[in-house]
Amino acid sequence: MKKLHVVMLVLIAGAIASLLIYMGDITTYETIASAKEKKGKTVMVIAKLDKATLNYDAIKNPNYLTFEATDTLGERMKVAYYYEKPYDMEKSERIVLKGKMENGVFEIKKKDGILVKCPSKYKDDKDAASKKLETASTN
Repeated sequence: MKKLHVVMLVLIAGAIASLLIYMGDITTYETIASAKEKKGKTVMVIAKLDKATLNYDAIKNPNYLTFEATDTLGERMKVAYYYEKPYDMEKSERIVLKGKMENGVFEIKKKDGILVKCPSKYKDDKDAASKKLETASTN
C-alpha cells in the first residue's frame, strides 16, 4: 500500500471516531408529554411562556425563577430555573428549555438552559427600510 492510502485511511478512521464521540451530545426536541416520560434524562422542549405564572423575586433569591409553559399540543408543565431571569423573557413568543423532569417539575440547572426566541428583533422595520431607500436614491 502506498503511504498516501495509509494516511487517508487513518484520517477517515479519525473522522468516524470523532463523529461517534459527538453523537452522544445530540439532543432532539421533545413534547412536554414525552419529557414527563423521560424522568431524569436531559431533554429540550420548545414551549410558550405563560406570563401570568412568572414568579421571580430578584431581592429574595436572584437565582430562582418559576413559571409554567405550554407546548404546541396544549400540554402544560411547571418549570424551575436556578439562575437569574433571562433578559426580555416576557417579550418572547417561544422559549427553548433544556433540563430534566424531576418530581413533576421541569428543572433547569444550567445557565444556558433557557433560550429566548424573540421574533420582534428580526422583523423588518418598514419605515426604516423606506427611509434608507429614499436617502440612497437621492445620493
